[in-house]
Amino acid sequence: MNDLQAAAINASIRTIGMRHRALAGSKLAAIGLSVGQEALIAELFENGPRSQAQLAAASGCEPPTITSAVQKMEARGLVRRTPSSSDRRAMVVELSEQGHTAMAQLTTIWRELAEETVAGMTTTSVEELVDALTDLAGSLSRRKSSPEDPSILAV
Repeated sequence: MNDLQAAAINASIRTIGMRHRALAGSKLAAIGLSVGQEALIAELFENGPRSQAQLAAASGCEPPTITSAVQKMEARGLVRRTPSSSDRRAMVVELSEQGHTAMAQLTTIWRELAEETVAGMTTTSVEELVDALTDLAGSLSRRKSSPEDPSILAV
């Protein structure tokens, strides 16, 4: 790879990330969520009740960040927290009925977001993009994380 290619890749990823996050943020705000909270809802929907430590590990966020996010989501009625039956110090988080409703809304939002993101591209180009992004995500996921790595989510 030459310097021009490296610059183009890095600039494109930065631009896509910023614009995609901004668009996602506006769509999520319409249902009262912030970027990152939707990932916690999806985690709870897909895997059932989780401790806050498990949510932190799954999201790549620090436990205090998860605690704050869960408190905000609990105040909105999206989740419930109950003491763990196996660890007195831990709280278990689960989706409320309102959280399940939010998950249904999220499915629609993510489809709309994806459609807006690739608007104007051909079906073939979209399929190639999905393959390339899947490869890229896999490549980055195989990289060993370090304490210097920023959190994956900002909840």
